Amino acid sequence: MNRKAVSLLSGGLDSILATRLILDQGIEVCALHFTSPFCNCTHGATKGCGVQAARSAEELGVSVTVRTKGIDYLRMVREPPHGYGKNINPCIDCRIFMLKKTTEFMKEVDASFVITGEVLGQRPMSQRRDAIGLIERESGLAGLILRPLSAQHFPPTIPEKEGIVDRNRLLDFAGRSRKGQYRLAEEFDLKEFSCPGGGCLLTDSIFAARLRDLFRYNPDCTMGDAAMLKIGRHFRLSDKTKLIVGRDRQENERLTGLSLAGHLLLTPVSFTGPSGLLIGQTDESLIGISANIMAHHAKDPSFPLTVGLGKGDATDRMIDRLAVDIEALRI
Repeated sequence: MNRKAVSLLSGGLDSILATRLILDQGIEVCALHFTSPFCNCTHGATKGCGVQAARSAEELGVSVTVRTKGIDYLRMVREPPHGYGKNINPCIDCRIFMLKKTTEFMKEVDASFVITGEVLGQRPMSQRRDAIGLIERESGLAGLILRPLSAQHFPPTIPEKEGIVDRNRLLDFAGRSRKGQYRLAEEFDLKEFSCPGGGCLLTDSIFAARLRDLFRYNPDCTMGDAAMLKIGRHFRLSDKTKLIVGRDRQENERLTGLSLAGHLLLTPVSFTGPSGLLIGQTDESLIGISANIMAHHAKDPSFPLTVGLGKGDATDRMIDRLAVDIEALRI
C-alpha cells in the first residue's frame, strides 16, 4: 500500500475538511468529483458543484478529475436495489455506484485508499452505521474507505493499521450538528465550499414527482431528459405529451435552445408571458391547452391569443379560451 489516496470531493465542506486532514499527514491526494443532473447547486457556468469542486481543489492544492455519472447511473436511480429514501433518493445505491467508479479511478492513478467526508449519523439513509457497512461490502472497498471526520467511531482502516495514516490525528464527529466542521473550516481558513446541507434534487418532493413521471411515460429517457426536469413548470397533457412552461426570461431562452426534433416551441405573440415547450406528440387540441396554460402564467392576456409555433420563422396560431384544469395537469 502506497501513500496516495483518492478523495471524493463534492465541493461541500465535509469532503474538503476530510481531504485537508489527510493532506496534513503528508499523503498525496487526487480528488475525484462526480456530476449529475440532480445537483441543486447547479446555477449556471460559474456556480455549479463541478465549478465549486474545482475551486476547492485549487484552494487545497490538489488536482481534481470530473466524471459524469452517465446513463448507467440513471438506470440505477430508476430501479435501485436498496430502495429509496423519503422521495426518490437511492442514497445507498448512489454511494455504492460512486465507490465502484472510484475503484476504477484508483487503478488509473495508482492510489491505495479512498477518503470521503462522511460523518456518522449525519444523513439518515446512507450514513447510519449499518448502511455504511453495507456500502463498504458491496463497493468492494471494505477497509479502504477512510472517513477522517468520523474515524474514531469506526474500526481502524487498512491505511491506519499499516501506519500510513496516523489515527490519533483523525476526528470523532457524529450527528447532524455542523459546529465542529465550521470551527475546523475557520481554523484552516477555508473559503471555497458550498452546499453545506446537501444538494441532491432527488430528495426534493416536487422534483421526485417529475422524475417518477418521466420514468413512467418515457422509460428510455436520457440524462438530457432528466436535466430538463430542473427547468420551468411541468404539465402532463397526455400519455405521450408533456409541456414545460418557462418561469422567467432565462428559462424561456433555455427552452428555445432545447427545442429539438420531437419538441414544439410555443412563444407568446399577442401577449407578454412565458414560452412553452411541447415534448412528444402534438395536435391542435394540445396546442390550444398549452397556450391557455401559458396565458394562465402571463400578465393580463386577452383572448383570442396568438402564439408562434416553432423556432425561426414561426407559424402564428390563434387560440381561443379553453376551460383547462391546470392544477390537475401540473406535475
